[in-house]
Amino acid sequence: MKPTKKASEMSIRELAAYIDQSVLKPEFTQAEIRKYIQEGIDFGCATVCVNPAALDIASELTRGTDTKICVVCDFPFGLSTTRSKVMQAEEYCRRGDVAELDVVANYGWIRSGMFAEVETDIRAVVDVCHTHDVQVKVIFETDPLTLDEVRQACEAGIAAGADFLKTSTGFFTGGKSDGATREVIALMMETARGRCKIKGSGGIRNQQHFFELIDMGIDRMGIGYRSTPVVLGVSAEEAKRLRSLG
Repeated sequence: MKPTKKASEMSIRELAAYIDQSVLKPEFTQAEIRKYIQEGIDFGCATVCVNPAALDIASELTRGTDTKICVVCDFPFGLSTTRSKVMQAEEYCRRGDVAELDVVANYGWIRSGMFAEVETDIRAVVDVCHTHDVQVKVIFETDPLTLDEVRQACEAGIAAGADFLKTSTGFFTGGKSDGATREVIALMMETARGRCKIKGSGGIRNQQHFFELIDMGIDRMGIGYRSTPVVLGVSAEEAKRLRSLG
């Protein structure tokens, strides 16, 4: 989605609309989950991205706000059976308060060239989510993949009906962890050719990178709870105050 103006000219509200604030650390206490979900709401983020166990808290806090809930599925490895992924997705979507679901593709299959199986796996999740009007973002964990593997994975995701293609989980530990590099995002956008939206995640920790990806035409970004105030250039309290002024 090519923006109508440069990121540097956008308001805090416009910039925050690009953000899924990540609240995914497995060690978070209930108090920390509440704190960072509330901050995502105060910033005016598009969604707060949470683990399934935090859905009740996210539902309580986002109710009546413009911030929606994004839940992760089979996160962070994507190695469950297709049937298990579908059962997980069905459980989350049936609640009625989830707007988006980020599912991890089996990137071992991608590295093995099993793109037909990857497509079938993704389509099964997409079909159940779309029944509930929930959008699906497919995470390909691009760091361990070659650019050609990324391209072919994107084609599989598009063929499966995914709404977004996404770069990474932010939890990859098997090698370099660059995440949403300009090169990978450009490749994904070029492959999608408007057939699917693009979400960058991983490594977006400063405003320059954040603005650059917006200006390239990215649709959404996963930003860690620590980095949201950095990329927006304001605290949660200040963002909330500015939004209240209209």
